Amino acid sequence: MRILHTMLRVGDLEKSLAFYTEVLGMQLLRRKDYPDGRFTLAFVGYGPESEQAALELTHNWDTKSYEVGTGYGHVALEVPDAYAACAEIKKRGGLVTREAGPMKHGTTVIAFVQDPDGYKVELIQRAG
Repeated sequence: MRILHTMLRVGDLEKSLAFYTEVLGMQLLRRKDYPDGRFTLAFVGYGPESEQAALELTHNWDTKSYEVGTGYGHVALEVPDAYAACAEIKKRGGLVTREAGPMKHGTTVIAFVQDPDGYKVELIQRAG
């Protein structure tokens, strides 16, 4: 078994696609409209779905926004340098909500960014 994808409901698909592709550097892997159901599914990631997990962005055409809720935590991405990643994300127009630095009670360097719908994405600096 392996993880295939994580689904996030998004209010503005184009804004979310721009964030995940232009700010975080993912690729649009596939996208399909379902007119009878009035929704679109778009899958983004860093490599082919046959090799890596993806994010499924679900856009229900008649819903403009969602409440993130208290149960959602975050999506985590490994980066070579969290400080450089934060600088690049800001340069691309992304929102850094926690600057890069050692995690509380530990030494792992982490940072957090936020997508247009308010979902948190953790950046974890590769060890070594």
